[in-house]
Amino acid sequence: MMLAVSATAFDQLTNYIHQSFTDAEQQPFPAAFREALKYASVEAQENGVRAPSVIVGTLLSTLAAACPNGQSQGAVAITPAAGVVGLHLLRGLPERASLTCIEPEVTLQTGAKEAFRAAEYPTSRTRFLTARPLEVMGRLANDAYHLVYADVSPIEFTAVIDAAWPLLSEGGTLILADSLLDGTVSDSTRRDRETEAAREADRYVSSLAADHGALVARLPLDGGLTIITKR
Repeated sequence: MMLAVSATAFDQLTNYIHQSFTDAEQQPFPAAFREALKYASVEAQENGVRAPSVIVGTLLSTLAAACPNGQSQGAVAITPAAGVVGLHLLRGLPERASLTCIEPEVTLQTGAKEAFRAAEYPTSRTRFLTARPLEVMGRLANDAYHLVYADVSPIEFTAVIDAAWPLLSEGGTLILADSLLDGTVSDSTRRDRETEAAREADRYVSSLAADHGALVARLPLDGGLTIITKR
């Protein structure tokens, strides 16, 4: 029987993972990658953008590494923190796979481009769509992407899930960031628009599992991560 992890134990685990990530002996990243990630993290902070934690970042790299080389166009990052998210995804993706970043703010896209350049990734591996996600996702090829990461307003959760689902190849995964609103979705007294939208999206995710055989995992990471895999 598994016991629930105490808050203290969870904090200790989190601290250990963060320390392991920054330990050059345990994680021998190229110096260029480390500097680029530091740059991207500072850029996100200065622009008031919430970037994924180290724990989520390493999870993104692991999921991206499962991309079949040559059988997928790679990944899509829908996020204002494209620099941080993109670096973690590119670290895991096969060399022939590419990353598409979608973000309407030119300044944020420029920062991401600089981070990728600093990490010495060739420009041919990335492309940038400077537009609102729901305006351009329909232009992407269906059944072509191994991974879609979406960090959007809760109001757009359901619409983004609906738009991202056709893009995934078989075995592909959609990651919805901060989807559980730091646990607010479980508070029955919260009836604000964003919380209700997040609950609606969570019900829609459950329907994908019931109607399409999707595999769903909800993880207590950052603001709550929903991972949906297409079968």
